[in-house]
Amino acid sequence: MRPEVKEFDEKMQKSIASVASEFAAVRAGRANPAVLDKITVDYYGTPTPIPQIGSVAVPEPRTLMIQPWDASVLKLVEKAILASDLGITPSNDGKCIRLSFPQLTEERRRDLTKQVKKLGEDGKVAVRNIRRDALDKFKAMKKKSEITEDDLKSIEDEIQKITDKNCKEIDVMTEKKEKELLEI
Repeated sequence: MRPEVKEFDEKMQKSIASVASEFAAVRAGRANPAVLDKITVDYYGTPTPIPQIGSVAVPEPRTLMIQPWDASVLKLVEKAILASDLGITPSNDGKCIRLSFPQLTEERRRDLTKQVKKLGEDGKVAVRNIRRDALDKFKAMKKKSEITEDDLKSIEDEIQKITDKNCKEIDVMTEKKEKELLEI
């Protein structure tokens, strides 16, 4: 791979990593600590993700247990979870917070599958935008006579192959997440 193409491949890999983290936040039928990554608590004036203010454990397949290192934060964590779009009511026992994930209904599974498809499509759009930026850059270089017509053609082919590979990877991730959502 050419060094000038490598930077665009790295950008595409970051887009894929972003899609993977978005998928991790979509909750399937079982408890997944990643669903708490986007929920922040106002901890001493700083918005802090829940996993950074306490330990998050999965004692049972459908239960998450959050044990803050500072017990004074329990109420704030509870409020943040209630205010989030998680749709789960936390139970606070004074020492830790438990989140019980209910079994997903068929309708909810379909909604989550649509959401996953949209996230996957957004990821592929991001990859294609990076491809467009790369092609624009190399066409400008050709216009300034910094690269030849043959170089431009081979770079375009290489960028297209990288784009196809990364879009396929996103498709595979999307399919895997959909299967995970639809299994009972």
